[in-house]
Amino acid sequence: MIETKYGWNAKRQDEWEQLQTDELIPGRVVLEHKRLYRVMTATGELLSEVSGKFAFDALDRQDFPAVGDWVAVSVREGEGKAIIHKVLERSSQFSRKAAGYTFEEQLVAVNVDTVMLVMALTNDFNPRRMERYVLLAYESGANPVIVLSKRDLCADLESPMDQLERDCPGVPIHAVSSLTGEGLEQLSEYLTEGKTIALLGSSGAGKSSLTNAFMDHQVQKVNETRLSDDRGKHTTTHRELFLLPSEAAIIDTPGMREIQLLGAENGMEQSYEDIYALADSCKFNDCKHQHEPGCRVQEAIQTGELSEQRYLGYVKLLKEQAFAKRQADKREMMKEKKRWKQITKSRRK
Repeated sequence: MIETKYGWNAKRQDEWEQLQTDELIPGRVVLEHKRLYRVMTATGELLSEVSGKFAFDALDRQDFPAVGDWVAVSVREGEGKAIIHKVLERSSQFSRKAAGYTFEEQLVAVNVDTVMLVMALTNDFNPRRMERYVLLAYESGANPVIVLSKRDLCADLESPMDQLERDCPGVPIHAVSSLTGEGLEQLSEYLTEGKTIALLGSSGAGKSSLTNAFMDHQVQKVNETRLSDDRGKHTTTHRELFLLPSEAAIIDTPGMREIQLLGAENGMEQSYEDIYALADSCKFNDCKHQHEPGCRVQEAIQTGELSEQRYLGYVKLLKEQAFAKRQADKREMMKEKKRWKQITKSRRK
């Protein structure tokens, strides 16, 4: 059986035994590239692809394996290759709407215990964007942790820390520098054996530098950011899972230019718990928090208890969420139609 240092545990073992697949072995996807996968198994790393039946049954992108997935594979002896037959149930799934105008889901990280949301203490600092990261992290089922990188370039640390404590209540915040090593020891509590951590953030935020620091040597290429706007190049172009010296697994991801929602009802309530709590005290149950008398939310904005910018960000995300839900319903209808076409086609054969 695969070593527990890649995150295999008793729960996974129970799930595996229920599959009753004597001819297959479990493995974890550590790298994906154009529908080819590197899968780590007890016999070593295998270059893998999905079976024909797997590809036929898949309805959309999220049905295919992603970095971090546990999969059932058959080994092609002597070739160092394998065929993926099944993706095991995901414990968490961080996804977003793919960039562009099409409504497609993009898997960012799966089977993650902690999502480290990395943002540089430079011109990259954007509290509204961080609110989106936190929202999607909550929705994924993983625990969000805010990591403010490039601490050595920030003269006033108190101001951004205070703002994020207000805008992202309850989320741990750590300011670190990969260059000097300052603050990195605070992150060691998340990097324990058997746990999986994902690094997410924009290009140039310092994710690859953190990965190198955690690994104690350079495994990821690092480029300088532009002096004009602190934006980085896409140095990391693919998702990859690394095993740390602490025997925790870490997933480094490419920078994300856009953070658009796919629908995040649970994440909204967790990310904006303060606003939901205020709304419960409004005079009317159907209060829209605009001009109604006895609106506790508007009262909090007037007194400074609630930031108007945070409230406007909340309203904007509510609108995006409603749109995403309508699109998701259409997408589910299309998936169901495709599924029945496949069933009909199979019966004819």
